[in-house]
Amino acid sequence: MNFEFFIAKRLIKGKEHKSSISAPIIKIAIAAITIGMIMMIITVATGIGLQRKIRDKVAAFEGHVIISSFDNNSSVETIAPISTEQSFYPRFQGVNGIRHIQGVATKAGLIRTEEDFEGVVVKGVGVDYLWRDFEEYLIEGRLPDFSNELNGEILISDYISKRLNLKVGDKAITFFLKKNSDPKSRPNTRAFDIVGIYNSGMQEFDESFVIADIRHIQRMNKWKDNEVGRFEVLLDDFDKIEQKGREIYENIPSTLDAQTIALKYGTIFEWLKLFDLNIIGIIGIIILVAGINMITALLVLILERVPMIGILKALGTSDWSIRKVFLYNAAYLILVGLLLGNILGIGLLYVQEYYGVITLNPDTYYVDKAPVYISVGYIFLLNLGTMLLCVLMLLIPSFIISKISPVKAIRFQ
Repeated sequence: MNFEFFIAKRLIKGKEHKSSISAPIIKIAIAAITIGMIMMIITVATGIGLQRKIRDKVAAFEGHVIISSFDNNSSVETIAPISTEQSFYPRFQGVNGIRHIQGVATKAGLIRTEEDFEGVVVKGVGVDYLWRDFEEYLIEGRLPDFSNELNGEILISDYISKRLNLKVGDKAITFFLKKNSDPKSRPNTRAFDIVGIYNSGMQEFDESFVIADIRHIQRMNKWKDNEVGRFEVLLDDFDKIEQKGREIYENIPSTLDAQTIALKYGTIFEWLKLFDLNIIGIIGIIILVAGINMITALLVLILERVPMIGILKALGTSDWSIRKVFLYNAAYLILVGLLLGNILGIGLLYVQEYYGVITLNPDTYYVDKAPVYISVGYIFLLNLGTMLLCVLMLLIPSFIISKISPVKAIRFQ
């Protein structure tokens, strides 16, 4: 049997340990570890959750990588058409890690009612459009069906529906300027049927985008059936977006450009990167505070057991062996704190996940409640890192044992 572990276990289970002077200090140290672990789990879960939620919202509207013509000049409205007869469509063979590719087109329009009007961007999608990423934002009605003949079904945002007092089942009379026509000529008019209302929480998209059949835009722009405004590429792994963006650019014709959403919406994604620094800073401070509390508890444990240390030294026990006894003792206290912290922390995350207790301002954070991301991986790393760092911090104060004289220690009161 491990001698040091045996002594440490007897110290932990001893009745005098629970009624000793160090008992309240030990409880404070355990509480510090528990609270620290709860805060770290919540910080990482909400930080990563917010990052993933916002980037998923942007990808739902734009894809991960946008392939477009250089002639469009980053315009909101796609001007120059692109043929779908490309080597990379409908399956991108030259680059691995691509989940889906879809052709879309956009056109500026104006929805008018009897009382008001609103400028919009009509995004035309076809049968290849992947609704799965967009479906979670649907709050009323259903998704449009563009798989059969051309129809007037559209999806509008909750923001636009409230601005114009429109609801599911209403007609949305929309006007479009004719391409390269006399400004005095009558615009193109479409009477769309509202079949669904969505709310993504991102004002930049909700105040503009209306989803319709791409064939309307093709007809108004006098495009062919095999022409679209741009391609949206969806990736398997967002973390590789920069690498895949370069690979896609290298595998498309020189007349086309490839731009990642991280570049197009640089302000949003730079803001999201700040969360990484905040998370690291918070974790560092919490571990430091928890470590200091454990150092205090260890010193109290050592001072309380000075006579025992003297007897062990007199019996020939090495300083390192005695240090291990107290390190085992401290490691046990850390494990208790980590266990309680994990139970409470993960429990709070599930409460937030299902009940949305903590709400946020969508105008600032793009979401109406704090999203959480629960993963065994980062929880394990937090526990392992906290355990190792705290034990390493305890090596220094445990060195005081080597300074204790056996004769003085045995006589210590």
